[in-house]
Amino acid sequence: MKSRRVATITAVIGRFPYRMAFAGGWIDQPFVSKLNPAPPGSMVVVGLEPTVRFMDRSGMATGTRKVALELWGSLPKGNPTKVVRELYEAENKGRAEPSGSQDMIGLVYPGVNRLDYDADFEGGFFPCHIESNNDPAVARWLESVIHMIPVAPRPDGYNPLGVKNLDRKWIRRLGQSGKDCYDAILARDAKGLGASMNECMRCWAAILPHVVRHRTLAVDLVGLLGYYQSRYPGAMYSGCGGGYLYAVSEKPVPGAFHVNVRVARQGGRK
Repeated sequence: MKSRRVATITAVIGRFPYRMAFAGGWIDQPFVSKLNPAPPGSMVVVGLEPTVRFMDRSGMATGTRKVALELWGSLPKGNPTKVVRELYEAENKGRAEPSGSQDMIGLVYPGVNRLDYDADFEGGFFPCHIESNNDPAVARWLESVIHMIPVAPRPDGYNPLGVKNLDRKWIRRLGQSGKDCYDAILARDAKGLGASMNECMRCWAAILPHVVRHRTLAVDLVGLLGYYQSRYPGAMYSGCGGGYLYAVSEKPVPGAFHVNVRVARQGGRK
């Protein structure tokens, strides 16, 4: 059978963006943010160009992206807040445990974004403030120091919420890790970025231990994380149960690949 040449990867995977989520994840869930003694707590999301197909069930918001592709096909123009809320409603209609709004915001907003969550604002379902950076120099630096290593999708039967140790001190630290992550990215500080990711993983392990330890997980996530954290400034998983591992390094990381950060063009969103 003769193969046919496909013009672009987006003809296969769709034109809608992807997103990365960094330090502070889970603070976008009200059951976490309502216990934060120092609100708002923050997390960081980064818009990505669709240059590769990411694995499903791997912390890359692919489920939300599929809903967006069905709704619009490509990213709609207009007010990003309105687009985010439309996507949130479409995905979470009738769901007992709604996915966090960081998924939608990360897909819709370009650049590097710090999302600040306070349970006193709209119940904690949406951020009370979004701080965005679309400096191309920051984006190119981030692309150079983030190395992605494929690990494994979440297995069937996996649930990260089986044990909840919702200690307020750890939740405060989780929300602070997002602030530190954003500041480190803007300062182009690889050590600071790695430290914020390591701190986030410590918080996840303390608050929701099934994020990295669960009977269904065939991969030693704790051991793998420790390997990369001991050799590079920092590392964290793209989501609960594995997915991809982000390693922060100014030097090559064997077996890793880079992504393209999506930034807004001057005068409008890309």
